[in-house]
Amino acid sequence: MIDLVFPDGSVRSYPVGTRGRDVAAGLSKSLEKKAVLIKLDGTLLDIDRPLTSDLLTDGKIEILTRDAEDALEVIRHDTAHVLAQAVQELFPGTQVTIGPNVENGFYYDFARDEPFSLDDLPKIEARMRQIVERDEPIRREVVDRDAAIADFEAMGEAYKAEIIRGLPDGETVTVYHQGAAWKDLCRGPHLPSTKHVGKGFKLTKLAGAYWRGDQNNAQLQRIYGTAWASEADLAEHMTRIEEAEKRDHRRIGRIMNLFHLQEEGKGMVFWHPKGWALYRTLEAYMRRRLEKEGYQEVKTPQVLDRSLWEKSGHWEKFGKNMFVCETDEGDTLAVKPMNCPGHVQIFNVGQKSYRDLPLRMAEFGSCHRYEPSGGLHGIMRVRSFTQDDAHIFCREEQIEEETTRFVALLNSVYDQLGVTLHSIKLALRPDVRAGSDEVWDQAEAKLERAATAAGVSVELLPNEGAFYGPKLEFHLRDAIGRTWQCGTLQLDFVTPERLDAEYIAENGTKVRPVMLHRAILGTFERFLGILIENYGGAFPLWLAPVQVVVATITSDADDYARTVAAALAAVGLRVETDLRNEKINYKVREHSLTKTPVICVVGRKEAETGQVALRHLGSDGQTILTLQEALSALKHQATPPDLLGPAAA
Repeated sequence: MIDLVFPDGSVRSYPVGTRGRDVAAGLSKSLEKKAVLIKLDGTLLDIDRPLTSDLLTDGKIEILTRDAEDALEVIRHDTAHVLAQAVQELFPGTQVTIGPNVENGFYYDFARDEPFSLDDLPKIEARMRQIVERDEPIRREVVDRDAAIADFEAMGEAYKAEIIRGLPDGETVTVYHQGAAWKDLCRGPHLPSTKHVGKGFKLTKLAGAYWRGDQNNAQLQRIYGTAWASEADLAEHMTRIEEAEKRDHRRIGRIMNLFHLQEEGKGMVFWHPKGWALYRTLEAYMRRRLEKEGYQEVKTPQVLDRSLWEKSGHWEKFGKNMFVCETDEGDTLAVKPMNCPGHVQIFNVGQKSYRDLPLRMAEFGSCHRYEPSGGLHGIMRVRSFTQDDAHIFCREEQIEEETTRFVALLNSVYDQLGVTLHSIKLALRPDVRAGSDEVWDQAEAKLERAATAAGVSVELLPNEGAFYGPKLEFHLRDAIGRTWQCGTLQLDFVTPERLDAEYIAENGTKVRPVMLHRAILGTFERFLGILIENYGGAFPLWLAPVQVVVATITSDADDYARTVAAALAAVGLRVETDLRNEKINYKVREHSLTKTPVICVVGRKEAETGQVALRHLGSDGQTILTLQEALSALKHQATPPDLLGPAAA
């Protein structure tokens, strides 16, 4: 007999070999009909899997229906299998390789001499729907290793046979049958039949891929898809995708003439005047916020000797991602991938007392890391970037206070920049790390207590910490619900030890400071990409690269337009003029497409009366004001939120 513990705490005994379906039937007939999976001690299993004692630890069981959150990942994996079956039915001779889940969906890699085309996707989708409608039972089978290799080779599935050969000795080999004629090598779990996949799926794109990700191996064809629990969920997702495409920072950056990227500078951003104005506005805002919080800004070298990186531990951890050069004198230098070792060097100059702490040291440090070409993405993932980096050197008893101050600052900055803090996660020790287990025990406990003191609840992320210490990850949410990890606070006992940082304690002894690595934006490049997409390019007036365009109705008003533009610039606004011989409606439409927040329209009448007509982006109407009234209103509207007074800050 085996004992199973249900979510309500009750315990029931069942014969060995009882299936999850039998357990559900014993609870209620309606549950038996809806049950598709079980979760046993946190592991998902087929509903028809016989339960044996070796599968149990505590025996905690949950019966899952199709609408359970955990079921979605299985729905997606089953959809990948349905895709593979559909492809092999339509294109005999195609070999299947692997088909894992990815964010919001799945893909499957195929080996086929003739390339797929986008025109094939609707045909494949249609066959997938037929397979779902056929309600083909899905059955798990444990097979002999050698027999499975021979079987798949006989089927012409060389890749599946290779996968089996590469499995560790003693690992159970399982095959899932889908109907009577199709099967695939898979660990599972799967739903009871294809009908449970539903029709909330769509094939989205084609791509190339190398077998096992190695360019020396065969080229495969990858079909991507997305799958959801319902067609309504699919429609909602496709709407989000469409909106995300409209907001793509690369597209908007091109339309607004903010930046460009090119092959000769892979992963390096070419900022255009308007984009650089946006960048400098954000930088000036962050500099003011940090200065008010008692940070001291520094600047450290771009290139440092290998010996420093070895001493800090970064050479061992990040050496492959550093840009390195050799000098004629035989020195090995590396372009800095991060600022922290340089900040410790500044801290180490001169004797520090406990009275000097906390010492908050900030740098908008330009860093470089080699990212593989395939991982680069617009300005979101680059090789050259600037961090809003800072390091707080403090005493152990100051960790909680400094964490609380940082969380408050981050919340205020995110609020003023128009993004929402979604969640905070505590990333714990990774497998490869510096420092002893005792040091990590202490660091993790102190950072978790500091988070509690700051009034935040955290989700634990095992194995995701920095190599020198645990970290708080601050995930924000944008206007269309996507989440991004930007802010971070990392607690580090290791680097001060490695780089000999110390201060004189109250009792006169020398003590290592605690080092808090922290960032709010993360990198300017990535955060600006997020802001571009969050606002769809329609920035609040204070952030907009061009805040006002003065556009003329007729050439008679050219001189007045120049006067108005000069007056606007004199009160600090970023302004351009449009004196082209074009109709005003054409000008308004064009500047609306480039997301100019305010169009100041002037003609002969406005020139004679000393007035202007203001059109705000997104509004059909216009407001007639005197020039002085317009200057006062726009100057106030364009004031950064941190300068509006205590209530705004």
